Amino acid sequence: MVKNNSIDIVVEDDNWAKILVVSEAQCASLLDLVCKYLTDNKIETRYDLVGLDKPVSAVLALSNADEIRKLNAEFRGKDQPTNVLSFANIDADDFEEIIENEETIALGDIVMAWEVLQAEAKEKNISIADHFWHLLVHGILHLLGFDHQNDEEAEIMEGIEIAVLEQLNIDNPYKE
Repeated sequence: MVKNNSIDIVVEDDNWAKILVVSEAQCASLLDLVCKYLTDNKIETRYDLVGLDKPVSAVLALSNADEIRKLNAEFRGKDQPTNVLSFANIDADDFEEIIENEETIALGDIVMAWEVLQAEAKEKNISIADHFWHLLVHGILHLLGFDHQNDEEAEIMEGIEIAVLEQLNIDNPYKE
């Protein structure tokens, strides 16, 4: 994966500044780290996005529980807030056209709710920052086509998350 991957941050709720400050450069570095891990370990992604010789980008919306509840209800049929949602831009119908015509491949959007992130971090007795980075890795993996709808998918996705977070000196978020 070439460099110049990027994550644009859109702050939808100013309360984020009270719990965590992150930069687009830090988030892009994490995207690079995820892509490098997948490439180095020859882990295939949807449509082989990581193997492309083009940079990838995403948008990270720092939102709140109200907004994420609305999105969760509309797109997943679950009328409750959640910690993170991912909305991929690419599907099989337009993949070839996008790859051919775009300089940078826009993976999609990741949305996080600060209240949920904060409450989960407190409940798990982990830092807000560590939980944020975990959820961002999780969201990036969803944009790249990973999922956890069954045990096999969950094991693969969680294994990648654990390995990437380990490189950031963040403990395994799935340990009991």
